[in-house]
Amino acid sequence: MRRLLPLLVLALVAAAFAAAPRDPAPDFTLTDTRGRQHSLSQYRGQTVVLEWLNYECPYVRKHYEGGNMQALQSRYTDRGVVWLSIVSSAPGEQGHFSNAEMNRRTRVHGGHQTAVLMDPSGTVGRAYGARTTPQMVVITPGGEIAYNGAIDDRPSPNPSTLRGARSYISEAVDAVLASRTPAVTRTQPYGCSVKYG
Repeated sequence: MRRLLPLLVLALVAAAFAAAPRDPAPDFTLTDTRGRQHSLSQYRGQTVVLEWLNYECPYVRKHYEGGNMQALQSRYTDRGVVWLSIVSSAPGEQGHFSNAEMNRRTRVHGGHQTAVLMDPSGTVGRAYGARTTPQMVVITPGGEIAYNGAIDDRPSPNPSTLRGARSYISEAVDAVLASRTPAVTRTQPYGCSVKYG
């Protein structure tokens, strides 16, 4: 019995951690670059990825010019994940473009996200504590934040660092799709600062 007690304690701690409540994801409504409105609440029951986007940021360019971001978008939207790229750059700041120009850039990059949402007031970015581009958030079908932070463990704009990088976003989405808590739920985001007004 004495040998079993430490194992029982560990099992109880693990169960408590797995059942620990997560932060609820703040609801929002934003308009995409094609004029359609999207609310987080409309995607209840689906896994959602939020990606803070600034096509002018060298850290973002690394992931798009290297094909990494589009590959992730395609892989997960094909599995029913809703992928929303959010532009929280204020008008006149780096990364803020007209809808037509955003659509052109998304087309040129071959983006596979569900939608590109415009957040010119920065309200949604601030609600999620978005500090950098790219910054990634994974939301469970139940509307809770499962992951918030960096896309991977290579905080560099150099495309060569894509090789061998640990993909925090892949780990988090895969875990949520399997109804598990990600091994890593928060990391320090890296990239360009979000250009709030």
